[in-house]
Order: sequence, then C-alpha cells, then structure tokens
Amino acid sequence: MANYELAQLNIAHLLAPLDSGQLSDFVNNLDRINTLAEASDGFVWRLKDETGNATDLNHPFPNDIIVNLSVWQSVELLQDYVFRSAHSDIMKRKKEWFYPAQEANMVLWWVKAGHRPTALEAHTRLMQLRAGEQTADQPAVFTFSRAQPAPDSEGHTG
Repeated sequence: MANYELAQLNIAHLLAPLDSGQLSDFVNNLDRINTLAEASDGFVWRLKDETGNATDLNHPFPNDIIVNLSVWQSVELLQDYVFRSAHSDIMKRKKEWFYPAQEANMVLWWVKAGHRPTALEAHTRLMQLRAGEQTADQPAVFTFSRAQPAPDSEGHTG
C-alpha cells in the first residue's frame, strides 16, 4: 500500500446561479459525473455532504465559485478520469457555465495515505501554487503539466 495519495482541487467561477436555466445542464449532470468519478480506478474520496452534494459546502472562496476536492491513488489514474472518460465531454462545455480562468484554478499535491484535506487546506495549496511558493515546510504543489512523483516513490527524496 502506498504511503501517499494525490489530492486535487479545482474551482470554477459560475456564470450564473446554480439554480438558473443557464446552468441546468451542468447541474443535471453532476450526479452522473460524480458517480463516474467514484467508480473510476484510483478514486479514493471526494468532499461532499451527507447527500453527496458538494455545491452547498462552506469553503474559503467567493460564493460564486464551486469547489471540487478529491483524493486519488495517482496522477495517471486521475488523468484517465479527467481526460479519458465521459468527464471530458462535460469539460468541453465549460464555457457555457463558467468564466474563463484568469489564474490557476487547479492544484495537485501529495498527502499521507488516509488524510482527507479540508477546503481551507486546498485553498492554501491553490494560493501557494499561484504565488509560486515551494518551501521545505509545505508539501510541493503542482499541476498535470508539471506532475511530481509521490514523496515515497523510487528515486524521489522530497
């Protein structure tokens, strides 16, 4: 069993309220896409309330930002879900529902196996990525394009 798991946060700035007609297709697909994620190879956990909803949870972002926070076994398995499943069809439509990102809106970092990050922790990691801060006392933050191996992977000393 691995000593580390991959945490991921992505946020999106809504073009309209979640209960608006403009976002109805997005909202109507949430359960299907979340169920797909939870059934995907490598999925470990996602932030949600007792009903399975993550859109109403408190988080440190503005109210018109939605948050997706999850934990996966590896970067590769998360990429398979994001880019090679039905999730990619939803991503192709993001301009219908979200403002274009003006700065980093996604961050990855390794957590000890069994740790479940909070929304505040995830916010801190995104701010760390945006600021370009990589310090010895903070876990390394990265993106898909600059993926880093888990701290316990062979040949990595971090």
